Amino acid sequence: MEKIASFMVNHLTLLPGVYVSRIDDFDGKVITTFDIRMTRPNFEPVMNTAEIHTIEHLGATFMRNHKKYAKKTVYFGPMGCRTGFYLLLEGKYTSKKIVPLMKEMFDFIRKFEGDVPGAAARDCGNYLDMNLNMAKFLANKYYEEVLENITDDRLKYPD
Repeated sequence: MEKIASFMVNHLTLLPGVYVSRIDDFDGKVITTFDIRMTRPNFEPVMNTAEIHTIEHLGATFMRNHKKYAKKTVYFGPMGCRTGFYLLLEGKYTSKKIVPLMKEMFDFIRKFEGDVPGAAARDCGNYLDMNLNMAKFLANKYYEEVLENITDDRLKYPD
């Protein structure tokens, strides 16, 4: 079998950032997949499931309620390697184009107060595996260290 595109990215040189992972055309409907990389693969510890799960609930809720992107949001969820998230949007975008949206979303997460949306037995299959404080910590770290002054090397996959 052929190696898929995401396994061809050099994870030894990949830094936390916002990357276009792929752009697909489904009979005229274009979907852009973003790699929202929060930790440096194979160098930093991965995120624990509780904070990933919390970021997933908050990020998905934010995106599906966004005034401009709600109807364009196909998916927001974690990577299996626990170093970041995938965001799929209908349309063709560049990484730079969605940085303001990512700033908005991660600012929402880092400042979130109250009950995590969907964190109840009726709404979620693993509602007890949540950690809002760590989710806020990681969202703030990503916001300050990556998004606030993002550079071009964190917007395009390394060669």
